Amino acid sequence: MTSDQHIWQSWARTIDKWGCINLVTAFLEAAGPLTTLGAQFIYLGQPYLRFIIQSEQLLALTDLLEEPGQTHKFIQYLREESPT
Repeated sequence: MTSDQHIWQSWARTIDKWGCINLVTAFLEAAGPLTTLGAQFIYLGQPYLRFIIQSEQLLALTDLLEEPGQTHKFIQYLREESPT
């Protein structure tokens, strides 16, 4: 697991609570290389987003979106280890 494991656990609980695990995993898989572009948008919006999202979570999200390996690990984490 990554150093962001506690953040992933929090995200997984929230995603599961909303009933969107399948939707999130399908989106991440379908987005492919566009996730890098999403990370760049987060970097650009960081001065504004930091008022509603913790900096640690923003950095974890950009890492997740920039690295295809991390994205794949998170998808697997959601499918296998998320609370149900």
